[in-house]
Amino acid sequence: MSVFLIRALAGIAVAASLAACVPTTTSSTKAAEPAAMAATVPAEGLYLATSDNGFAVPTVPVEKVPDEFERQVVDYPSNEAPGTVIINPAAKHLFLVTGKGKAIRYGIAVGKAGFEWSGEALITNRRPWPTWTPPPEMIARKPELSKWEKGQPGGPTNPLGARALYLTTNGVDYGYRIHGTPDWWSIGKNASSGCIRMINQDVMDLYSRVPDGAKVVVLTRDGQMPKGLTLPPPAPKKSTAPKAAAKPAVASAQITVPKLQTLAAPAFTKPTPAAVVTPAPVAAVVTPAPAAVTPAPAAVTPAPAAAAPAAAAPAAAAPACKVALVNGVCPPSN
Repeated sequence: MSVFLIRALAGIAVAASLAACVPTTTSSTKAAEPAAMAATVPAEGLYLATSDNGFAVPTVPVEKVPDEFERQVVDYPSNEAPGTVIINPAAKHLFLVTGKGKAIRYGIAVGKAGFEWSGEALITNRRPWPTWTPPPEMIARKPELSKWEKGQPGGPTNPLGARALYLTTNGVDYGYRIHGTPDWWSIGKNASSGCIRMINQDVMDLYSRVPDGAKVVVLTRDGQMPKGLTLPPPAPKKSTAPKAAAKPAVASAQITVPKLQTLAAPAFTKPTPAAVVTPAPVAAVVTPAPAAVTPAPAAVTPAPAAAAPAAAAPAAAAPACKVALVNGVCPPSN
């Protein structure tokens, strides 16, 4: 790449409108600045496959990475001391100041809309192949991440990539990092939740150049030096609103159930009296009973008639009386 092209790209980067992506406020105390570093033009083969701490870092197809997002030394006017990291979210560039008017420029991916921030921070911790733990609000947005609520071990598929540089502002960790990513194709885009992504080979290079305590500046979206901490709006409060609104809907649904039952009840009570009371007394019970009793006396009446001839038997014995019958009866003898 020609010197003329490098200077032209640097001029465009400085003039471009800038935005923010990591949470920070102006630091109240100024840490000791790292010693000045010599700026060297990166050699060829920056993105070849390599092995690091037992993990394989695959080759990045550099022909698919735009020139402006490849690591390179550029002219970069700045009043910041060597070793300072300056992030330009709008242009998707991270600058490591290496000397007066010089910097190493890296391509980055930054936060999506709603996750932007600006300010100053310090690198207070650095880790190779770090464990990644998604914050609760991220798990709320993407429940499938709950399997990593206790941390995803470092490795080639870990979202933090090969290195992580942890940022704090006035001693507060807002959860933002400069880190690697296996998704090299996301470089140059708005693709994160506020953190700064770099190609794994690039973040490994930056990690080797900046110590703990290095200053990080995230420019505003207007390309100005930040005057304080600007954070994205908090997400958890918004996520609770739909749950509260859903409660009245459930209550109203429960109220309608008794109304349906009340309307159905009278339809069953009206037919019941007519079906039971009217037929039972008249046909089945009252009328046949007297009819069955009436023939009984008739059957008794012939009995006396049959007994009459039996009484006539003494009349047949009347001739045996030795005296005259008195009123048809043989008088007793003296």
